[in-house]
Amino acid sequence: MDTPPANVSQRRLLSIYLNDHLAGATGGVELAARAARANQGRTPDISARVRALTEEVRADRRSLQEIMATLGAKPAHYKVFAAWLGEKAGRFKPNAGVFRRSPLSALIEIEALYLGVQGKASAWRTLLAAAERETDLDAQHLRTLLDRAQQQLTELEDLHHEVATQVYGARGHNPS
Repeated sequence: MDTPPANVSQRRLLSIYLNDHLAGATGGVELAARAARANQGRTPDISARVRALTEEVRADRRSLQEIMATLGAKPAHYKVFAAWLGEKAGRFKPNAGVFRRSPLSALIEIEALYLGVQGKASAWRTLLAAAERETDLDAQHLRTLLDRAQQQLTELEDLHHEVATQVYGARGHNPS
């Protein structure tokens, strides 16, 4: 395992780590909001579930910002902007549809959200480990955030199955 250079404090490393996750959370919020908008009016149950998930992802991002403020970690705005811009650029990837939304788009969005929530759960675990040294971190709150991330993963697994079945499982349905 690499050890940090002597001139880099643990708090500084934690700040960099949190900023990387803030950037990821920014992209995740944008992706979740886009997925919620795109699913409006399609399958009402899926649309409502994605909207609820979007609100939780927003709340988790706010929790991360509060943790950063508690630790004195200043947001790296260039990282946040780069993540925001990257999510916008990702919209230009055609998924078998150039002028209309492809059925694959919903599936890819759910998979990307799943990966993002896995990353978020890892961050909460890392912060729980850091809470042993960092007395400013609230371990109970971090456990609550981790539990919510686990629930989100379960919900995303269910959504993935439903969307994958819609795209590939229906007889006679052609996704192109």
